[in-house]
Amino acid sequence: MSTVIYPSPIYGPIHSRRLGISLGINLMPADGKVCTFDCIYCECGYNKDRRPTLPRPTREEVAKKLEAKLVEMQRDGLKPDVLTFAGNGEPTGHPHFPEIIDDTIRLRDQYCPQAHVSVLSNSTFTYKPAVRDALMKVDNNILKLDTVDPAYINKVDRPVNPAYDVKEIIDHLKSFHGHVIIQTMFMKGTMDGEDVDDTGEAFVGPWLEAVREIAPKEVMIYTIDRETPDHDLQKASPEQLDAIRDRVISMGIPCTASY
Repeated sequence: MSTVIYPSPIYGPIHSRRLGISLGINLMPADGKVCTFDCIYCECGYNKDRRPTLPRPTREEVAKKLEAKLVEMQRDGLKPDVLTFAGNGEPTGHPHFPEIIDDTIRLRDQYCPQAHVSVLSNSTFTYKPAVRDALMKVDNNILKLDTVDPAYINKVDRPVNPAYDVKEIIDHLKSFHGHVIIQTMFMKGTMDGEDVDDTGEAFVGPWLEAVREIAPKEVMIYTIDRETPDHDLQKASPEQLDAIRDRVISMGIPCTASY
């Protein structure tokens, strides 16, 4: 298993396929994964194999380390395109996520005002008003919606909370009133002998209808790029992604496909 655990609280900068030169902000422990999903394609591995022993970084630690890194990059003449909340699990699960967003925006404005603040989230905490308010403040509120099929979600995204309801998630995504970017993984292959191909019309058609209802400012579709914990997964083809992308664009919603 060649999956990766990211340093905490700051890592990079790295080059993101979708976001450019990205300085990562990881609000999870440095030695493990804490996530409300247990996706079979997660580059950080399965939750059970990545249980941390260290605590999450504090709000104060995140601000201190972020400022130090931005000062270093400024000294070296490097400018990040984006400050990205991602890493070893679900960033909005940090108990001080809203306050950390405020700190990050303040430091961004001070050291690299041209950079965007992005959050990559699986959407599971969007029911919390404080989380929603914080996400409304960031430039790129990137929220996951892989499918609208509950059986597929339980097989592939594997929510930790058995009460997870994708219909409620879609309602939460609609509540951003367009200040949201939908991110969706398309892939092929098998898991324990079961087909996990979500590129067919049975999945794409209902997903497109949900996207239409949410009316996001943008959609990002992508496929497997790094090592996954399940080795029977396969990339969706560029032709498949392009066809899905074009259907989103035809609805009047900007869409990018990353191969």
